Amino acid sequence: MSDTFKTIARFQYSTEAQIIKGRLEAEGIKVFLSDNLTIDTDPLVSNAIGGVKLKVLSRQALEAQYILESIKKYSIDDEGNNIKCPNCASDKVELYSTIKNAKSFFAFIFTFLVSALPFYTRYKYKCEDCKTEFKLK
Repeated sequence: MSDTFKTIARFQYSTEAQIIKGRLEAEGIKVFLSDNLTIDTDPLVSNAIGGVKLKVLSRQALEAQYILESIKKYSIDDEGNNIKCPNCASDKVELYSTIKNAKSFFAFIFTFLVSALPFYTRYKYKCEDCKTEFKLK
């Protein structure tokens, strides 16, 4: 009987997928990453090809999904505490990068033209509940 793989998650970058892969393998689940080498070669194509696909054996998919759901997905501070939204006090806060000012825009264009990774990016946090965007102080 041949085992087939089932995609249970997608990630924009392979580093995120590698972390989850390690956790699943520690639980005895066989994991395969698809398109990770392509995205490592050119991260700008990640959205075009659907990101890095994390695949597990079909018979282990439910167990792997349960483990994925148990992993904390939200941002934490340096002490390991959840970052709270200043507006609604929710701890469902995610880090994201943004290009909103001229300096970050021109840095992005320059690095795109010379085929390099962006070296100037601003990071903000966004609350999943109330959609408030904020910086940490």
